Amino acid sequence: MGLTKQYLRYVASAVFGVIGNQKANIAFVTLRGGEKGRYVAVGACEHVFIWDVRKAEKVLILEGKKHEVTYLCPSPDGVHIAVGYEDGGVRIFSLLNGESNISFSGHKSAVSVIRYDALGARLVTGSRDTDVIVWDIINECGLYRLKGHKDAITQILFLESKNLLITSSKDSFVKWWDLDTQHCFKTMVGHRTEVWGMVLLNQESRLITGSADSELRAWDIQYIEEGKEVGEPQEKKVRTLLENEEDDEEGLDEEPEERILSCKKAGSVLREARDRVVSLVTDAKAKVLACHVSIFHNCVYYPLQEVSSFVRSTLQVIRTMGCEYALCSLFVPGDRQIILGTKSGKIQIFDLASGSLLETTDAHDGALWSMCLSPDQRGIVTGGADKTVKFWDFELIKDQDSGKNKRLTVKHTRTLQLDEDVLCVRYSPDQRLLAVSLLDCTVKIFYTDTLKFFLSLYGHKLPVLCLDISHDSALIATGSADRNVKIWGLDFGDCHRSMFAHDDSIMFLQFVPKTHLFFTAGKDRKIKQWDADKFEHIQTLEGHHREVWCLAISPNGDHIVSSSHDKSLRLWERTREPIILEEEKEMEREAEFEESLAKGDEPVVPGETKGEAEPAGKKTIETVKAAEQIMEAIELYREESEKLEEHRAACKAAGKESSSSTQSNVFYIFPSVIYHYILWVSLILSTVFLFSELEVSLLVLPFPYVPDLLKLFNGYVQQGLEVELVCRCLFFLLRVHFGQITSNQMLLSVIDELRTNTISKVREIRDVLGFNSAGLQFLQREIESKEDVMFFADATDRFEEKKRKRRKRERAVLTVT
Repeated sequence: MGLTKQYLRYVASAVFGVIGNQKANIAFVTLRGGEKGRYVAVGACEHVFIWDVRKAEKVLILEGKKHEVTYLCPSPDGVHIAVGYEDGGVRIFSLLNGESNISFSGHKSAVSVIRYDALGARLVTGSRDTDVIVWDIINECGLYRLKGHKDAITQILFLESKNLLITSSKDSFVKWWDLDTQHCFKTMVGHRTEVWGMVLLNQESRLITGSADSELRAWDIQYIEEGKEVGEPQEKKVRTLLENEEDDEEGLDEEPEERILSCKKAGSVLREARDRVVSLVTDAKAKVLACHVSIFHNCVYYPLQEVSSFVRSTLQVIRTMGCEYALCSLFVPGDRQIILGTKSGKIQIFDLASGSLLETTDAHDGALWSMCLSPDQRGIVTGGADKTVKFWDFELIKDQDSGKNKRLTVKHTRTLQLDEDVLCVRYSPDQRLLAVSLLDCTVKIFYTDTLKFFLSLYGHKLPVLCLDISHDSALIATGSADRNVKIWGLDFGDCHRSMFAHDDSIMFLQFVPKTHLFFTAGKDRKIKQWDADKFEHIQTLEGHHREVWCLAISPNGDHIVSSSHDKSLRLWERTREPIILEEEKEMEREAEFEESLAKGDEPVVPGETKGEAEPAGKKTIETVKAAEQIMEAIELYREESEKLEEHRAACKAAGKESSSSTQSNVFYIFPSVIYHYILWVSLILSTVFLFSELEVSLLVLPFPYVPDLLKLFNGYVQQGLEVELVCRCLFFLLRVHFGQITSNQMLLSVIDELRTNTISKVREIRDVLGFNSAGLQFLQREIESKEDVMFFADATDRFEEKKRKRRKRERAVLTVT
């Protein structure tokens, strides 16, 4: 039996070279009671970087998982920051230690806006999936989902005094939501284009909106007190309230917006800029309004770019040099100079020590697409859009500026004229052959010494963008815009295998030194490893959020550095962990299944019609697995309960009685263990998931398992085990399966017992909480009287104000009656 070939796994090591991405906003934060305006949080791929703007240093990294950051929102107390991601997830990080203990998952696409309420207890998120979700941070659960917009949500505002919410969208509408009743009571249709920004002024009495046109619109907000219309005298307030109550009893409907507020256009301001509004913001006193606009220059071309050098140990940039639009680069032997090929067809040589430009040479009449160092390290070969391949030798010449030192230059020696544009050139490691990729979708092989034609490799349907030759000069692999990789033999030019490699164009290909393994990088944001002997896909490296343009492999193959359009460089390290191909394929299938779930329909609650408010949960592979765990636990409990009944029947038939001594029998112990095991599974799921996600798992649960759960819940409530969690699960199941439960006569006794037990147990818990609250209030009064300090002054004032309003309203009603 032959030996099995072993592959070692590559894992992500670090992300560097990125300051921030353009998808997410920036937000000022406060670290450990520091100065305001000194630290700023920015999204950097899947991470969040906290920068000290004074020292220009990175002080904290909030590490994400794999999805790109799309929105940042600090909490009102400045201790936490909420981060929205491309997959619709939200995580809350602590700015004290950088850890994340709370995460929400409810959106199907990228989070576009996040907003805290004034107390920091609720979080509202808007997404490109047109939904708005309200989350309870304290209980770590989703409250409800608000539906009504037809395009991506752009801005969200809280009206704290009235518990209202304002949302704007790209559908040109601004909607007002009553969070008490969870419905939209007003829709503003005065905009002609997408609404991108909103801000409240004058103690929430004026709203400013900005859209894609050049007009900033101002709206006056008049809050209508209960029972009082706009402009109505105060003495009619109680009479109108009573009339509204009578109308409600008769079934008459009034416009709901008349009962809450009136919003009318007060005027507009015309901006000079013609571009759309990005955001609106005011100062603390609301005297200055800042309007951030998106400015695009269509006719301005900026030719200057930058090239940076990093250390592969600290990942710190050591040199940044301005250059022309660079298409390819390489290090000169000795690592003291670098050579760039530019879009204008020039060769630029830079000195790394000083960062200065040593020489610029006109090499090609068109773009210089590719260059390759000769194996003997004495020169380079370049290929360009002018249909030529040129050979250059390194030379040391006298530096005219210093007059004493010598500097590096390149000397043109030979030219190979071709019929098509050259896209890629590569030497064979033995320097015997030269491979040239052409625009006509073929690869030509020439002898290096005589430049005579040797082989033509054809078969790709689109141009070959990258190629490489193995260390033994036996194989050549080509990657094309047709998304295929072909492996050829260099002896006869025969195609050994053609493999579908990526979902988009393949941009780079390179063999691992001294092996027949190679890596490919594509526009599908993925890096893949392949075996050129067995024609197998080994593993996929995912992490980049945009097209991957190129990569470099270290001489020993232990490290890989990749570069992407997401402005980041990523370091990958080879571990000692072996790869089992069957497990890799199984993981890929699970990932595909998870993506299909994410794109699927939302869970539907039986008996409920879709409206403006819906559950906040989202069906994922984790929630499906959680439902399977609950079903397995219930089935195990059924089996052990049946065994227990059989044992009791056998004892009864044999004339034996179940005494206390037999209670130690496994037939009596194990069902009790399973009985508590089901509660333990629910507890684990409630700690791993949010309750909104646990609701989705219960929704997936088939109804035949529900009667067993209800009986178990009754026992848990009787024993006082996790009453809060059990009651929440119980009420959700009753709401979902109400029709089937009420029509089942066998469950009526269970429901009656549940009603009695839950009421009594909840009352007990309420009494305990009330006693503890009274004790804490007593301690508060004692401490305040001794130290002359008032605790929770703001919260107490707000509570007393609500109490006064309620008493006033009750007195007014009693006076009329």
